[in-house]
Amino acid sequence: MTRAPRISLVHATPLAIQPITESFTRWWPDATVYNLLDDSLAANLKRADGNVDAMTSRFSALVGYSLRTGAAGVLFTCSAFGPAIESARRGIDVPILKPNEAMIEEALGLGRKIALVATFQPALAPIAREFHDFAAGNKTDLQVTSCFVEGAWPALQSGDKSTHDRLIAEACARLSDHDVVCFAQFSMTSAHAAAEAASRRPTLTTTDSAVKKLKALLSR
Repeated sequence: MTRAPRISLVHATPLAIQPITESFTRWWPDATVYNLLDDSLAANLKRADGNVDAMTSRFSALVGYSLRTGAAGVLFTCSAFGPAIESARRGIDVPILKPNEAMIEEALGLGRKIALVATFQPALAPIAREFHDFAAGNKTDLQVTSCFVEGAWPALQSGDKSTHDRLIAEACARLSDHDVVCFAQFSMTSAHAAAEAASRRPTLTTTDSAVKKLKALLSR
């Protein structure tokens, strides 16, 4: 019997744990997953005035710990830290995924006019940059509209998931002129069905896209 691969999930907020666990249950129940949580990352990013590159050493340490504990793959769930993850995984030959890269690939298979929706504002700029970098590397024209949903993140932190989901759906209702709507954060996944109904456009979550890509990479 083939041993189930061991996957390290690295989080900046405990709110990401349930959505990604549910995605693994849907798409890859045989994987063995475990969680690493550093809930100081978001606060430290704010103190660094949004300078993600200044946090590379923190992410290198998290990658190193994951590999030393036997991970066959690493999935970061903290969407605001793409450039630091990119630097930390350089030269390492096991799959180490940024939260958004799988969703970006999937989105560009659906269209070129992208609505990027976030409830944590610092997540928007680095993810938009990832979209444009990917499009440039593939010589593809792209239009990204960034949408910050004010009030949704504090609502979720206080346990008010219904308000969180409603605010996201209301924002997505104004994005029906886009080809595809993309959620910027794992913590937004609970709003998926309501947002897709409101926008009437294909709506992608980072969680499902990431699990499907990681499974494909480790099943080769």
